[in-house]
Amino acid sequence: MAYTMTPTPAGPVGSQYCVCKVELSICGQNLLDRDVTSKSDPFCVLFMEVNGKWVELDRTETAVNNLNPAFAKKFIIDYHFEEVQKLKFALFDQDKSSTQLYEHDFLGEFSCTLGTIVSSKKITRTLLLGNGKPAGKGMITIAAQELSDNRVITLSMAGRKLDKKDLFGKSDPFLEFYKPGDDGKWMLVHRTEVIKYTLDPVWKPFTVPLVSLCDGDMEKQIKVICYDYDSDGGHDFIGEFQTSVARLCEAQDASPLELECINPKKQKKKKNYKNSGIIIVKSCKITRDFSFLDYILGGCQLMFTVGIDFTASNGNPQEPSSLHYINPLGTNEYLSAIWAVGQIIQDYDSDKMFPALGFGAQLPPDWKVSHEFAINFNPRNPFCSGVEGIVQAYSACLPHIRFYGPTNFSPIINHVARFAAQATQQESASQYFILLIITDGVISDMDETRHAVVQASKLPMSIIIVGVGNADFAAMEFLDGDSRVLHSYTGEEAVRDIVQFVPFRNFRNVPKETLAKAVLAELPQQVVQYFKHQNLPPINSEPA
Repeated sequence: MAYTMTPTPAGPVGSQYCVCKVELSICGQNLLDRDVTSKSDPFCVLFMEVNGKWVELDRTETAVNNLNPAFAKKFIIDYHFEEVQKLKFALFDQDKSSTQLYEHDFLGEFSCTLGTIVSSKKITRTLLLGNGKPAGKGMITIAAQELSDNRVITLSMAGRKLDKKDLFGKSDPFLEFYKPGDDGKWMLVHRTEVIKYTLDPVWKPFTVPLVSLCDGDMEKQIKVICYDYDSDGGHDFIGEFQTSVARLCEAQDASPLELECINPKKQKKKKNYKNSGIIIVKSCKITRDFSFLDYILGGCQLMFTVGIDFTASNGNPQEPSSLHYINPLGTNEYLSAIWAVGQIIQDYDSDKMFPALGFGAQLPPDWKVSHEFAINFNPRNPFCSGVEGIVQAYSACLPHIRFYGPTNFSPIINHVARFAAQATQQESASQYFILLIITDGVISDMDETRHAVVQASKLPMSIIIVGVGNADFAAMEFLDGDSRVLHSYTGEEAVRDIVQFVPFRNFRNVPKETLAKAVLAELPQQVVQYFKHQNLPPINSEPA
């Protein structure tokens, strides 16, 4: 493999759906010793695969005379859940001052996806030489950490005996919060609502990211200004004070913090001036607003199940016109959808054993119709090993079943929902279930399916539907609650939108990665939404 030196890749690496940035820490163990008189002087180079080529992203410093380096320089990468981000870590022994990698001795390399690293949080792997053999006893350890401050602050504020500013009534007070900007000027962060006709206002509690309020620095000074609202925009200044988040945190529900609101002009003019009222911090709480990556790094497993439509409308799989016909390239739209979604999600399941189910077919030996059968014909163990295992089981089962009907979704949805319901006993965010249904047509059991989806919306579960062929998929759009809330036939509303529908025909002539992005774009927010709603923290979360 030839290495190309491209310090800045052409165009942004990744899509606009960047979830966040990940910091990777690198250590080496028992590296090859390439120097005669001393030990190797290793450095690590990070490559990312872009359009089939390895592009250099960054390098660590050189660790002099060290076969077990812990590099201080970290690699920072934009993380995209809905993409396969292939990385390569290559270690070299620095021999010259040249930036050309062929000038340095190769110590071994390791390749994997970013998803593999973040789903394990920390991995140690064998370094390989160019011929695929181990580089001696050399190992590499890669640890991932999310680069974001996810703390949020919730403040509950009130005022007492504020200055009266209106001639024919009391004041209409509101607060503004400022932090120092990079230019030295105060920058507005938050404005409360206006409370009309009172000198003793009680504002609604509000929540802002800690980074927004004080750049994450609890000791940094912030300024709070109290105004009397005027409809013409010429708000009257009541008073101000400076404080810090650390000070605000002294406020507890039982013992509020009181801060004097000062008008500097009045303070200068009046000898006996005390203040222009008191601002009361009734409570101040700092919590963590967990992200999708927090849950993954915490050890949450994404449990993947595939449901495949084997109804007669697909056509005879022996005929090229059939949607289940496997073409000379070894693929069809069903397989393309399985690969597109599966290759992303498999990184987030440690055992990579996936149940694969079929529906709408007659099964041997008695040829009864089944809407929920294991495509490996082993109902006690419907699991397939990796995406490759699903593909093999799918290809093997086609000659042994008879395509029939109708197209019933609810049995498979309820099947996965039973497992997701067991996971609701968990006290932290350890499992989330994803059902991929691939279908060619109109749902026969729409009422039961709607009911099943509404019930599943209460569970740690999402449903992805990929429509293959050229049928009318209006009913699928109806299940995907992007534009309206889905209702069961009983009138019950879905707690949240858990269905993402994508017609495969929109992606026939685009790179296969585009389908994965479209199908998985909503999944991270669905995962976060569920665990937040249940007030479940990541498994290994730290207190705020």
